[in-house]
Amino acid sequence: MAGIGPAPKDPSQRRRRNADIAATTVLPAEGPQGSTPELPGNAYDARTMAWYETWRTSPQATVFVATDWQRLHMLAELVQQYWEEPRKELLSEIRLNEAALGATAADRIRLRWTVAQAEEEQRGGSRVSRPRSSASRRDRILRAVDGSTED
Repeated sequence: MAGIGPAPKDPSQRRRRNADIAATTVLPAEGPQGSTPELPGNAYDARTMAWYETWRTSPQATVFVATDWQRLHMLAELVQQYWEEPRKELLSEIRLNEAALGATAADRIRLRWTVAQAEEEQRGGSRVSRPRSSASRRDRILRAVDGSTED
């Protein structure tokens, strides 16, 4: 059975056509093109370094300002503690902070951020079939885990 009441009007016939007052920000799929801050200190294990490298090269990092990087640096301490001794409270705090930085698709919708599709995806190609460059995001993360500094 269909809904109760009359069918909704066509959008072009509605009296109120409120424009969305908040613009959507389109983030580049390849992440930041310039340099981004290194994680200060060297007391972190490979998992924390990989976590930070993922954030550092993410599309969200293109809009990060100094306070966002400061939050990530403080959050790295919690991520390190979590890897040393996993606790629900730590994971909850990490998740809460990552949500504020746009970690999940739902977080990015809330922040009105969209990630631009790669050029080949827009033309109907597949991301999987695209050859990776030597400086791809995956390679940078693996270098961070291995501790390699070559580029």
